[in-house]
Amino acid sequence: MSTPHLASIPAGPRRFALVPTAALLLGALYCLLPVAWVLVASTKSGSELFSTFTFLPGTGFRRNVADLSAYRDGVYWKWMANSAFYAGAGALLSTAVSAVSGYALAVYRFRGQESIFNILLAGVLMPPVILAVPQYLLLAEADLTDSYLSVLLPVILSPYGVYLARIYAASAVPGDVIEAGRVDGGSEWRIFRTIALPMMLPGLVTVFLFQFVAIWNNFLLPYIMLGDDEKFPVTLGLYTLLQQGSTTPALYTLVITGAMLAIVPLIALFLVIQRFWSLDLLSGAVKS
Repeated sequence: MSTPHLASIPAGPRRFALVPTAALLLGALYCLLPVAWVLVASTKSGSELFSTFTFLPGTGFRRNVADLSAYRDGVYWKWMANSAFYAGAGALLSTAVSAVSGYALAVYRFRGQESIFNILLAGVLMPPVILAVPQYLLLAEADLTDSYLSVLLPVILSPYGVYLARIYAASAVPGDVIEAGRVDGGSEWRIFRTIALPMMLPGLVTVFLFQFVAIWNNFLLPYIMLGDDEKFPVTLGLYTLLQQGSTTPALYTLVITGAMLAIVPLIALFLVIQRFWSLDLLSGAVKS
C-alpha cells in the first residue's frame, strides 16, 4: 500500500491554513508588545526612560524597585497584599458558589430552572459598569463602603462562573453515578462533595483562574467603593501614582516598575494552574 507524497497535497489548503496561523501570530504580537515594553521600561531610570530607544534595556531596575519599596514606607506592597486578598478570597468564594450553583442547575430539575439560567446568561452579557453604582448604593445602605467587604462581596457571585460550572457539570458528572450514590445511601451533599466535585475540578480550576485575573485587574469597583488608600488594590494604587506623575515625572518609573511587578503573580498562577490541568487530565485518563 503506497503512501501519498507530500508533493501531491494541493497547495491551496496549505495556503489557507497559513491565514489563521498568521492571524494568531499577529494577535499574540499585539497582546505581548505592551508587556515587552513594560518589561524593558521598568529597567530604565528616570533619565533613560525618555532619552533612550524604546526597547533598549536600561540600568535602573534595582534602583526603581528600591524607590518603589521605599515610597510612603512601602505602601506599594500593601496594595499588592490587598490585591492578593481580594483576588484570592474572592476567587475561592466565587468558585465555591459557582460549583454549588452550577451543579444544582445541571443535576436537579425544578420549576423556574430555565428562567434562572436565562437570567444568569443575561448577567454574563451585562457590562460591570452598569452594576457598579447600584452596588455602591446597596453597600452604602449597609454602611459597608470604604471597607474590604465592599470590594469582596460584589465579586462572590459570578454569572459567567456559574454558567461554566453548569456546562461542565452537565458534561462531566454522569447521572448514573449520582443515582448509584443515592442507592448506596449517600446524602445529596456527600454525593456532591465526594463524587461530583472531583469530576468538576478541572472546570472549577478554570473558573478560579478567570475570577482571580478579573478581580486582580479590577479597577472600577475599588475606585467607586474605596476612599482609604491603605485599602487600595494595586490597580487603583498605581492609578493614583500615575495621576501624581503629571506633577512629579519621577513617579512614572515607579508606576511602570509597579505595573511590571503586578504581572508576576498572574504569570506564576497561570504556570501553576497549567501544570495542575495537565496532572488532572492525566489522572483522569489513567482512571478511565
